[in-house]
Amino acid sequence: MIAKILMGASAAIILTLGFVHLVYTFAGPKFLPRNAEVRSAMENTSPVLSSETTMWKAWVGFNASHSVGAILFGLIFGYLALSHPSLLFESTYLLFVGLATLVGLLVLAKLYWFSIPLLGISVSLICFAGSIIAWRYT
Repeated sequence: MIAKILMGASAAIILTLGFVHLVYTFAGPKFLPRNAEVRSAMENTSPVLSSETTMWKAWVGFNASHSVGAILFGLIFGYLALSHPSLLFESTYLLFVGLATLVGLLVLAKLYWFSIPLLGISVSLICFAGSIIAWRYT
């Protein structure tokens, strides 16, 4: 039971971070540059990759897709933990993918983001690893 709770907590943390990130992407000023000139420059500049978009549209799209990935992680691992724990905990592949995803997010948070996602992802990773240990040893 503790394994399911820990995995559910891990998933819920990432799910929550994903939903908050999605709301901040489209509502309110949280992800706007503090310098209005930066936004203007982003809205009027295309990346070298393609002139079909602007850096601003790419910024919004990257943030939204990043949110969707976190939401997907939370929904899948939360669902499996609560509805199909044997499938999840007995699958080396699923556990590896989950751990690799959280470790990757942790590295990104440390290198590029700020303290709140770093803390949330750290706690989520601890819960994820703890759930595996609890499953194996109970």
